[in-house]
Amino acid sequence: MKRRAFIMALGGAAAWPLAASRTVVAQTAKVYRLGTLSAGPPFGTAAGPGAILVHALAQRGYMLGKNLAFEARGAAGKTWQLPQLMQELKTAKVDAVVTVSYPAAVAAKLSGVATVIASGSGDPVATGLVASLPRPGGNVTGIADDAALLSTKRLSLLKALLPELRRVAMLWNKDDLGMSLRYDASAKAAQEIGVVVQPLGVREPNDFNEAFAAMNREMPDAILMVSDALTLLNRKRVIEFAAEHRVPAIYEQDAIARDGGLMSYGADPRESFGRAAALVDRIFKGKQPADLPFEQPTRYLFVINMKTAKAMNLSVPNNLVALADEVIE
Repeated sequence: MKRRAFIMALGGAAAWPLAASRTVVAQTAKVYRLGTLSAGPPFGTAAGPGAILVHALAQRGYMLGKNLAFEARGAAGKTWQLPQLMQELKTAKVDAVVTVSYPAAVAAKLSGVATVIASGSGDPVATGLVASLPRPGGNVTGIADDAALLSTKRLSLLKALLPELRRVAMLWNKDDLGMSLRYDASAKAAQEIGVVVQPLGVREPNDFNEAFAAMNREMPDAILMVSDALTLLNRKRVIEFAAEHRVPAIYEQDAIARDGGLMSYGADPRESFGRAAALVDRIFKGKQPADLPFEQPTRYLFVINMKTAKAMNLSVPNNLVALADEVIE
C-alpha cells in the first residue's frame, strides 16, 4: 500500500509542472487589440458596424473579453480631433485599426499603425493613401468601391423614377478630398447622360442653410447626397427638405432610407465590415497591409422607402420596385 501511494504521489508530482505550464500559457495567451476610428460617432459593439466586426472576428476565433479587446474612437464630425484620437489608439497599443472616412484613414496612415479601410475613403489611389489597389504598400489596405460606376447606377435609378430628369442637386463635403473626388465622379456621370448638376458643397452645418436656399431659388428635379460624417450628421435636415418640397432624393447608405430617405444604393455594410474583419484577421496573424490587395464590394443594396414615396404623392414604377433589395412600407 505504501509503495502504491508513493507511485501515485510521484505521478501526480510529474503531472503538476505540465498542468502548471498549461495554466501559464492560458494566462499569457495574446490578447489582440482592435481599434476603430470614425469621423462620425464611435462604434458600439451591440449594433451597427462595430457589432459586424466583432461577430465576424468571433467566427475566426477572436472572442471579445477573452483574446480580443475593442477600442473605439469617433470624432462626431469634429475631424480636427482625429489625429489625437488616433494617438489614443496608438497609446492603447492596438494591433490594427479599422477606419471609416477619408480623414480617419489619413490620421491612421500617418500613425504607422496597420490600417484597414472599411468604407468612406473614396478612391485610395487618387487620394494618395496607397500606391495601387493590388499592392497598396505602406500600412494601409481595405475595401474601396468604384465611385464612377456607382454614380452612374444611382443616376440611372433616379432616371427610372423620373424619366424627364434634367437637373440634380449634389450635396457633398468639399473639405473631404475623398468625397470631393466622389462628387467629381458623380458630376461627370451626370453630364454623360445629359443631366445638369447643381453643385452644393458644404463645409459645416450652417452651410446646409445656404444649400437649401440655393435649391429654393432654383429647385432641382432630384437630390443626390454624397455620404461622409458631415452630411450623415445632417441627413435629417436633407430628408426633411426633400419631403417638404417633394424632391426625390437618393443616398449612398441603406440606413438613410430607413431613416426616411426615399431611396439608397450602396455597398452592403455587412459585407464591407465582414471583409474588413477578414483583413484584420490576416494582420493579426502576421500579414502586412502592404501585401494585402484592396478589395471591392460584391453586394450592393437598393432600398426604396415606399412610406416616404406615398407621403410625397410620388408614384414609383413597378419595374423600379421590382429591382429593390428592400422595400420599406
